[in-house]
Amino acid sequence: MSASSNFLKKGSGAKYTLHRRPYTANCSKRIVPPFSIQSLQKNTLVLEPKFAKKFIIDRHNFSKPATSFRMYYDRGDLPIKMEYLIGGEKISWTVDIDKLDYTLYLPLFFDGLSETQHPYKTFARQGVQDLLSNGGDKIFPIIPQLIIPIKNALNTKNIEVMCTIMKVIQQLVTASDLVGPAMVPFYRQLLPIFNAYKTRNINLGDCIDYAQKNNLNLGDLIDETLQVLEKYGGEDAFINIKYLVPTYESTFIN
Repeated sequence: MSASSNFLKKGSGAKYTLHRRPYTANCSKRIVPPFSIQSLQKNTLVLEPKFAKKFIIDRHNFSKPATSFRMYYDRGDLPIKMEYLIGGEKISWTVDIDKLDYTLYLPLFFDGLSETQHPYKTFARQGVQDLLSNGGDKIFPIIPQLIIPIKNALNTKNIEVMCTIMKVIQQLVTASDLVGPAMVPFYRQLLPIFNAYKTRNINLGDCIDYAQKNNLNLGDLIDETLQVLEKYGGEDAFINIKYLVPTYESTFIN
């Protein structure tokens, strides 16, 4: 018995008897090694693993690889610039959009949708919007090259980036009559992420959402995007959406 948990008391006949000290919350705890049977015992203090601090430092210092869009922007190879006006910032093209090579620039700007820092995200989002608005039938042959950038942006799990991608997909599908059916074979790569975040809604109770004009409710955006995909995807769109997103209910089929 250790002196910390027991004490000797003098009794009759000048003999000492052993009495157990009552338990208190201030009793010192035993230090035990991690990942051992002793670490499961009561009144023990588990040592921190030696590699824990190093792992935490490495995790926080981890940086994502730079996108191709960022590399092009840093080199000054993009035909787009920022104009600082009195009313705010405005993005303008240095060349006519109709003369751009969509095979090069449209996948490049889609790749920039994964960016979360200014000015990269600002240029990428505005550039994609302008290219889709003026692309027309030139977008259809490039659809396979856009799937990987879209998937990479969804895999960031960043709510702002994912909401932006939903709006871009809606604009992409409505940009041309050929794009909707061409997207159906790629549902298997995109819709599983839709299914995982379909119920991610903002629950405010009886409060008022003053930011609803920004349309950043991911669950609602996914529902809207699925409806657009079904509407413009042709006759095979619904059955493919239903297979990958079982909770989706059609708004066009009675």
